Amino acid sequence: MNILIAYASTEGQTRKIARYATDYLIGQGHCVELAGAEDARDAEFARFDAVLLAGSVHAGNYQKPLIKLAKRKAAALTQVRSAFLSVSLAAAGTDADDWAGLSACVSRFAEKTGWVPPTVMHVAGAFRFSEYDFFKSWAMRWIASQKDQDVDSRQDKEYTDWAALKKTLDEWLAGA
Repeated sequence: MNILIAYASTEGQTRKIARYATDYLIGQGHCVELAGAEDARDAEFARFDAVLLAGSVHAGNYQKPLIKLAKRKAAALTQVRSAFLSVSLAAAGTDADDWAGLSACVSRFAEKTGWVPPTVMHVAGAFRFSEYDFFKSWAMRWIASQKDQDVDSRQDKEYTDWAALKKTLDEWLAGA
């Protein structure tokens, strides 16, 4: 299959996940083009068999370039196999309220863009302390403490389940 993966990343974990997905899918025999959301805005989605948009949740919202891309390409996204990969720390847990919040974030994304993703992949992100300023580091340590997570602000902590991501990608391409 010819696949486009377009992403937006704030601290780099979504970019890492998108690159991993690209490498994995190429290894499975697919042709994959990886692009930042801003770079993909002029891409002709009809030339792809599948399109995966990826972004991360920050304060309940996704990155503006990703929203703009999905809004601009909403009609084209309905004409190809498409999916939305949502990266968040909440996806690492099992708290029902957190998962309801993630669902609400995706719903707001769909309302803003006019694209209702037929497949949503929730992928756990990371604490990227190496990318945070003082205030964000403090806030993220507080969030971790509220979830009984032990974090060290001198090092990043990744929650992404790479094996689960492979399985999710395989299921998406095998389905629909």
